[in-house]
Amino acid sequence: MRYLAFLAIILLAGVAFAQPKLKKTQISKEISVLLPQDFTPLTDDAIARKYPASTKPLAVYTSPNGQIDFSVTQKRSQFQAQDLSMLREFYKANLLERFTKVDFIRQEVAQVKGKDYIIFEFVSTVADERGTTNLGQVQKYSIVQYTIQGDQLLIFTMHAPFMLKNDWQPIMRQVMSSINLK
Repeated sequence: MRYLAFLAIILLAGVAFAQPKLKKTQISKEISVLLPQDFTPLTDDAIARKYPASTKPLAVYTSPNGQIDFSVTQKRSQFQAQDLSMLREFYKANLLERFTKVDFIRQEVAQVKGKDYIIFEFVSTVADERGTTNLGQVQKYSIVQYTIQGDQLLIFTMHAPFMLKNDWQPIMRQVMSSINLK
């Protein structure tokens, strides 16, 4: 009897920690990506609340519990694809300015499906350095990829709470390496 209970526990644990199945998601006519099949698109109102910025993301998909997001932002650029190496330091400085602390896991220009991308994989920390609140630090694990297609800068981001990094790192890497541009 104990043996059956032990097997049942192992089976349930295996199901609970199984990696989510990925499915092809068409973001636009030119952009597709493999996302976990339980991710759903955010409405325009939800995007505006969660991502208040001058440039609204083209699309945002989120996990059922809302903790993990994948987003795509598109904006005009005067730079060309061959400028990515030069732009890497500019975007790195932008990330370093946005967060209290950034620990880079990866920062490079690399190819994904035959297209060059600036890729940043990092753990960020945001803390109230003014001391006006008693809120603790917020840590996130993120992958951000930039590319230029024509006169458009495309920014792909995926964020998860730091406490989920070990579970989500392989999945997020798989998602980000599946981005396909036509």
